[in-house]
Amino acid sequence: MPARAVMIATGAEYRKLPLENLQRFEGNGVYYGATFLEAQLCGNEEVIIVGGGNAAGQAAVFLAQTAKHVHMLIRSGRLADTMSRYLIRRIEESKAITVHTDTEIVSLEGNDRLDRVLCRNNRTAALDTRDIRHVFLMTGANPNTGWLAGCLALDERGFVKTGVDLAPADLTSAQWPLTRRPYLLEASLPEYSPWGMCARVT
Repeated sequence: MPARAVMIATGAEYRKLPLENLQRFEGNGVYYGATFLEAQLCGNEEVIIVGGGNAAGQAAVFLAQTAKHVHMLIRSGRLADTMSRYLIRRIEESKAITVHTDTEIVSLEGNDRLDRVLCRNNRTAALDTRDIRHVFLMTGANPNTGWLAGCLALDERGFVKTGVDLAPADLTSAQWPLTRRPYLLEASLPEYSPWGMCARVT
């Protein structure tokens, strides 16, 4: 079907922890987003958030309003490397949030739903079992763009490069046919080209 432009909205796949029974608890105690619905499910209960980026920080601050206590687990030694300063300040000031550095989940336990979580401090090798029924995995996602390799310029994480993020080398490699630079959300294949999008995606 001929078209002058194509919108790419193929979504992303959440990064998952290498836990044997993770799939069993997805939606039954393990979540990949912290919305109003999840906040209601874990009201007045302790929760764990895995991740040290902005998404994890925002989830921690949001859930701290309704949860009994929020435990943030990060594999690194501090938050500052991966989180905005204003979120770090809000987390540090909240009595409802505890940050556990150098820590990761090693086991999920339960029958029909999540009941317990086994964590390990990788610095001390200490193990800690907690009766927690809600875990939020905020470790990012990988874009579903593998099918675009060789067609559009992608960054090192697989996201489509557009606009000012396209370097001259990207445009040369893509044989950019126009004298102008790409528009703000325009990929390395221009909005209009003589050969058309359908001819390039095979």
